[in-house]
Amino acid sequence: MLFLEYPTCSTCKKAKKWLDEHGVSYEDRHIRDQNPTVSELKEWQQKSGMELKKFFNTSGMKYRELGLKDRLPQMSDEEKLELLASDGMLVKRPLVIGDDFALTGFKVKEWEEKLV
Repeated sequence: MLFLEYPTCSTCKKAKKWLDEHGVSYEDRHIRDQNPTVSELKEWQQKSGMELKKFFNTSGMKYRELGLKDRLPQMSDEEKLELLASDGMLVKRPLVIGDDFALTGFKVKEWEEKLV
């Protein structure tokens, strides 16, 4: 399982602690140092069954700086994927990627259903 995080993010810290406490093994990846690629994002979106907009970190400074709240609705999926792949700080975190699922953010109930 792949765990993508931004190490100073408090939600990521809580999620990592939860994984450790529940004995879930994972490969750790720094989302800013190793941006997800377009092909990874496409695969993860398919696994998640979610719209691409759910992969954006809507509370991040970069999201606000770029005015994405207003721009995203007019963008194609390809444009959204390129944008997400251009900067890991635009991607909602933490991300957990398994063989047949992808979870964005840290929602305990959702994680318990998929990981424990």
